[in-house]
Amino acid sequence: MAEAYSNFAAVYDALMDNIPYDAWADYLHSLLVEYDIASGILAELGCGTGNITERMADFGYDMIGIDNSPAMLDIANEKREQNHSSSLYLCQDMREFELYGTVAAIVSLCDSVNYITEPEELTHVFSLVNNYLDPDGLFIFDFHTEHYYRDVVAEATIAEDRDDISFIWDNYYDEDERINEYELTLFVRDEEQPQLYRKYQEEHFQRAYTLEQIRHMLTEAGLEYVTAYDDYTKESPHDRSERICVVAREHGKGLA
Repeated sequence: MAEAYSNFAAVYDALMDNIPYDAWADYLHSLLVEYDIASGILAELGCGTGNITERMADFGYDMIGIDNSPAMLDIANEKREQNHSSSLYLCQDMREFELYGTVAAIVSLCDSVNYITEPEELTHVFSLVNNYLDPDGLFIFDFHTEHYYRDVVAEATIAEDRDDISFIWDNYYDEDERINEYELTLFVRDEEQPQLYRKYQEEHFQRAYTLEQIRHMLTEAGLEYVTAYDDYTKESPHDRSERICVVAREHGKGLA
């Protein structure tokens, strides 16, 4: 998996200002408390610029943020300093992540698991999660559904023009391969030469998984599937769910 969001990092927060991070963090916190995890060490896979990591630190958790983009982590560390938190950020590929010991919970938001496009690699990620969780520790994550890729974004072009940033998002979903590909073209105003816009391009790939596939991989990895919800609600997933939140639990160590 190539490093994602290298050029996007500097403008990521500005363009993702529609994501309800506060509500997601509140939801995540409520789920953790529901399962008696009101404190302790939490690790976030695919933490990006630390939007969720720092919010969870505000709830009193000792946070570890893991991401494979140094540019995103640079911004996350700036937020850590501004937040006066003790969050630890590690530049690691989630397919090979390592922790110093076990943690109370591991979380992964913003469809990070969809970026693992090989099912056997995602199963291995789940095995690593199980290995680094405390006994009965929780794994909470979300993923985009095939309905989202096939019927919502599909073959679409999304463009937005702002004063300092503009972007074009060309999306394509291959139903046979179940791979979603999008090309992101950014036009960013140069701070030193305001009349100049610099162009950046990135390609991103994600795989559509079904909930049944996810459940099978969790079980194969040694985790116990607990439940799933439609998006960030307490409603059951359905055929029109665009995002599903999954709760799993540590179920013994079996990683070689």
